[in-house]
Amino acid sequence: MKWLTDIIHFLGGIAFLIRDIFSEIRTKPLYLNLILRQIYEIGWRSVPIVVVTGAAAGMVMTLQYGLALEKYGMKLYIPKLLSLAIFREIGPVFTSLILAGRIGAGTAAEIGAMKVTQQIDALLALGTSPIKRVVIPCVVGGIISIPLLCVLSCLVSVVCGAIVGYTQLHLDFFSFIARMLSTVYLSEFFSGYVKTYFFAAAITLTACYFGLQVDKGTGEVGSAATKSVVTSSVLIILGDYLITKWYWVLIE
Repeated sequence: MKWLTDIIHFLGGIAFLIRDIFSEIRTKPLYLNLILRQIYEIGWRSVPIVVVTGAAAGMVMTLQYGLALEKYGMKLYIPKLLSLAIFREIGPVFTSLILAGRIGAGTAAEIGAMKVTQQIDALLALGTSPIKRVVIPCVVGGIISIPLLCVLSCLVSVVCGAIVGYTQLHLDFFSFIARMLSTVYLSEFFSGYVKTYFFAAAITLTACYFGLQVDKGTGEVGSAATKSVVTSSVLIILGDYLITKWYWVLIE
């Protein structure tokens, strides 16, 4: 039953971390420079991998749909299927899983190293809150950046899908784009977009939590990074189902 104890301990730790964040964020100073640095690190520096991921997803899915539907003379439905799949599920979830590996591991390792080298203790000794200087900038920067990265990934996916549809499946490019735009209503877009805020919180909070748990030397830094990636990935997958279920029940 150790796994159950670990889950309860993790949930309790996350709850206390969220409580501390809400308590600290209302007091000055806010350290906007640190938040902007995290937006750059999490957002701008993740653009290349997000673009590659989105492009690959869009191209592969277009080919798969094309090979399946061409046999039945239904290639014209590819843009509708692609746009719904990308904006509802594949774009937000796939991109968040990739970012969980990049951001989660890096953040957990960085904070863990700060713990090992006693930088966190030094902040406390100087009367500065580690939550305010380390955790809040990371969480706020992630919640701002990750949803925008997911939107970018979706846009790249549909454009690259249209290119593949034109070059490989002989579909008109502009007609492909028009069919996708006519399919994705605001409800379809937001059904995927609202998830990204939960995914962003799951990635950043989990990384900060496991980073702050490091206390027995450098050997735990790698373990904290691994735990962060695995846990945030599981939370993304479970959260995807629960949020999807809640969203469609709500709009019915």
